[in-house]
Amino acid sequence: MIKHVTLQYGYNSLVEKGEMQYIELGVFKGKAGDTFAWNTEGCEAVLVFLSGRCRLRVNGEEYPVVGGRRSVFDGNAWSLYAPNGTQVDIEVLDEAEVAVSQTRVTTDAAPKLIPPDEVNVRDVGVWNWRRDVKDIVDKRTPAARLLVGETINPPGNWSSWPPHKHDVHDPPRECKMEEVYLFKVQPSSSFGLGRLYTADGTIDEPFVIRDNTVLRIPKGYHPIAAAPGTRVYYLWVLAGEHRDLIPNDAPEFRWQKDTEAVIREMQRQR
Repeated sequence: MIKHVTLQYGYNSLVEKGEMQYIELGVFKGKAGDTFAWNTEGCEAVLVFLSGRCRLRVNGEEYPVVGGRRSVFDGNAWSLYAPNGTQVDIEVLDEAEVAVSQTRVTTDAAPKLIPPDEVNVRDVGVWNWRRDVKDIVDKRTPAARLLVGETINPPGNWSSWPPHKHDVHDPPRECKMEEVYLFKVQPSSSFGLGRLYTADGTIDEPFVIRDNTVLRIPKGYHPIAAAPGTRVYYLWVLAGEHRDLIPNDAPEFRWQKDTEAVIREMQRQR
């Protein structure tokens, strides 16, 4: 479930076809002048420009400069939703990393370039489980299966908290979707911690989060914590037969979410 990766120049395959039912994930890393060309035949994909600047062509339409973040901790991302049959050509303008998530589909749609100001930023949780959640490809984008976004944990804080899962199709309580996380940490020499587990104990894996750690989540609860003095980022990619983000909180921790409105009001009145 856990993989620690050192990214090389070129395309790095992080979750390969067959490792999960739906999701494949990779990162293209390039220096100025490097190129990456790809057609999404049989798939839909989301490209998230993690850092650096690129020239982008989508089915021949050119976008001279896309991206611009120094790192994933600096503002919102530029992204591209590339439906089935899209031709994508990238030329790196300066050192850049581009995450490429994809899933098999038979449907067709129109490509959509998503600028930073169209990212939906949410302040989620309170106290030491407060984090910034950034919805990039959500219901506003007519994808068939993919949901994609970013989360940043402040130092010492938890996310995916209260622990939640989405491995049973039981709407409106829960929707079955698998998920992948790609982590970055700041400073890169530091770490975070996580736990992937199921209620019946068939999976119970604590793990260390480093820069470019990859977590595959086929099922189970998956809380994350940042070390003191450390920010933890993760790109999250979800996909399934149904495209509804309905997480189901662990019952023994659900009371904490029930207190959030009261805590926010207390903080407001200070």
